[in-house]
Amino acid sequence: MEWIGYLASVFIGISLGLIGGGGSILTIPVLVYLFKFPPIEATGYSLFIVGATSLAGAVKNYFSGNVNVKIALSFSIIATIIVLLTRQYILRFIPDELFTIGSFVFTKSFFIMLLFAMLMVVASFKMIFHEAPENYNVQTAKINITKLIFTASGIGFITGLLGAGGGFLIIPSLIFLFHLPMKQAIGTSLFIIAINALSGFAGDVFQMNFNWQLLISITAAAIGGIFIGTALKEKVEADKLKKGFGVFVFIMGVYIIVKEIMSM
Repeated sequence: MEWIGYLASVFIGISLGLIGGGGSILTIPVLVYLFKFPPIEATGYSLFIVGATSLAGAVKNYFSGNVNVKIALSFSIIATIIVLLTRQYILRFIPDELFTIGSFVFTKSFFIMLLFAMLMVVASFKMIFHEAPENYNVQTAKINITKLIFTASGIGFITGLLGAGGGFLIIPSLIFLFHLPMKQAIGTSLFIIAINALSGFAGDVFQMNFNWQLLISITAAAIGGIFIGTALKEKVEADKLKKGFGVFVFIMGVYIIVKEIMSM
């Protein structure tokens, strides 16, 4: 099954390059279902794969003028602090078995995968059915500090808990809260994801034993995919990207819910 996993890794990069998110949505299932990692261990691997791949895409988007550095840095500083706190002081202390109902044991792994999928479904409806607001000049507009802190903290918590870059939540936030155009939201999202994910991974380096050869090979495949995705992005209309991203997130969310329930 590993060759399928490497092929799927290319699509992780394509997803990140094309829509600025979705990489972690693919990465966690790929690591769990194809490479057979336990969900908790998969979160650590996912942080590096998604972070390094996003960094490659962020650099390319920066030189194309598609990164709003002001928002990206403000967002990342807050989110990174929450990511590190979550990885160090929350995730480690969640018990492996949360509670039992009859013969069913509600485990930490099941909780993480289910929460991950439910957030994906909620975010997908926002992208599919809500119209993006009119764009304004975000370079000169005043950033709402309260809104920024609340949003960045929430996404930092999700990134730390689930090992997800958070692009499926960052993209809607950048569009609907900060009014970024879709293609600039993609580039800015990649910048934020890279900082958040790699910061979270840095906190795991001395806590987990990584198979570095496998980790680097999966990441290399994903980085190759992100350049394909970035090229494709230039040929697709922004509104179609937004709705297509929403449909993709919804399908993956439903799939994970069904997969986890069927494995109970």
